Amino acid sequence: MANSDTDSLRLSQESLAAIDAEIAKYPAEHKQSAVMGALRIAQAEKGWLKPELIEYVAHYLGMPPIAALEVASFYNMYDTHPVGRHKITVCTNLPCMLRGANEIAAHLKEKLGIGFGETTEDGRFTLKEGECMGACGDAPMCLCNNHTMHTRLTPEKVDELLDTLK
Repeated sequence: MANSDTDSLRLSQESLAAIDAEIAKYPAEHKQSAVMGALRIAQAEKGWLKPELIEYVAHYLGMPPIAALEVASFYNMYDTHPVGRHKITVCTNLPCMLRGANEIAAHLKEKLGIGFGETTEDGRFTLKEGECMGACGDAPMCLCNNHTMHTRLTPEKVDELLDTLK
């Protein structure tokens, strides 16, 4: 791997310190248990988890790269392909669907001009479909950038959300 490639994978001291804090939560012989937190931290810094970054995290944790890849590819909070600056994940599980998630998804698709799994041409938004996020009582809902939950969505609330993200 060329030096510039290695440099692009290198995580900041802040991210490495945050990963070390995740590792400290587990007995030393089980530091690979911090893989979910470590992948989250790496993704937050780099934007998405390219295969070489997943491998870097795995080596940092002393685990086989395939084991880290299995985690990254299983959970929808991890992005193994480039995403837009704002990732909007709409819950389409049954409780959200019964309370209008399909209409919210259709509204987002129309406003953004993309479907699920796509990114706008300007790289601003990626739209994803997600499973239950534990807010069934406040459905329909979406999650922005894996961190901010927006509940009881209406087309008007979606429009306000998109305006704030521009």
